[in-house]
Amino acid sequence: MKYSPESEILYGRIEAIVDLVSYEGETAKEVKAAFEEAVESYLETCVEVGKKPDKPYTGTFNVRVNTDLHRKAAILSKQRNISLNQLIGEALARYVGG
Repeated sequence: MKYSPESEILYGRIEAIVDLVSYEGETAKEVKAAFEEAVESYLETCVEVGKKPDKPYTGTFNVRVNTDLHRKAAILSKQRNISLNQLIGEALARYVGG
């Protein structure tokens, strides 16, 4: 959410989805109501047009690393008897704290 001093409004949009879902208001209470209304309207529109609502993240992304790191990761995953995806997921979770 951001503040526009020119318009004296709070405004925002739902991040990390392709579709544009935005909302605005002058007070926190108005912004909350506008956000809820925007989400409800978005979901209704998706039903009307037969589209699945966008999800913020799919859980899939490409990572490019140097060949030496790739080799080390592949060897470690085999030693631990887990997939390379699982190894990278565990390493990422440790790095970002989740």
